[in-house]
Amino acid sequence: MLIAILTILFVASFIRSAFGFGEALIAVPLLAFAMPVGTAAPIAALVSITVALVAIAQDWRHIHFRSAGRLFLATAAGVPFGLWSLHVLDEHVVKMVLGAVVMAFAVFALMRHRQATLHDDRHAWVFGFGAGVLGGAYGMNGPPLVVYGALRGWSPRHFRATLQGYFLPASLMTMAGYSLTGMWTSTVTRDYLLALPLVLVATLLGRTLNRRLSGQVFVRSLYVCLVLIGAMLLLQSRGWLGG
Repeated sequence: MLIAILTILFVASFIRSAFGFGEALIAVPLLAFAMPVGTAAPIAALVSITVALVAIAQDWRHIHFRSAGRLFLATAAGVPFGLWSLHVLDEHVVKMVLGAVVMAFAVFALMRHRQATLHDDRHAWVFGFGAGVLGGAYGMNGPPLVVYGALRGWSPRHFRATLQGYFLPASLMTMAGYSLTGMWTSTVTRDYLLALPLVLVATLLGRTLNRRLSGQVFVRSLYVCLVLIGAMLLLQSRGWLGG
């Protein structure tokens, strides 16, 4: 069981480091087969903090600080709405609709010969707020952020670095909440420390892949990731994958 947990965290950390997002969407559903979600979620948050710290230390010069700041502030405003939605919306229906929308958008983007673009940060609050709503409700900040970064046309290094500039304070805020609610337990700390060496190795390997991807290949890879995320959400909505 420990080998399975370490393998999941290694793969999730590699993907997060290479593409800038995605570890929670991969780690939490898969870890839920080996441990309670209440343990898996804090471990994923600690891994997120670790990857973000390493990535920022490596590439802080490539962070679009204004973009990251606007996205984070909008996310903070959206989180309460996400928490509220937990009590009024059916989780399975929301995941099904979200999965279908994410997949449809990503497939449409992959089929277009010319990509749509955003030339400034005026619309950052829309995507950040959406990330906050989804993050507060289901821990799914990623999809709106990925769409925003792809539309802004950031290079692979800028994309990776800027999202880490966003995820670090967001993950710290999340981890503080887990601590206050008693979810940060000794089991969480133990499993995180056991995985830490592999997480660090995966983060370095992910950065190597990130630096070798061209801009066009990277953007198409992001949309492929979105298709996979949409499929995972649809599976979760049916109760077939940790949901």
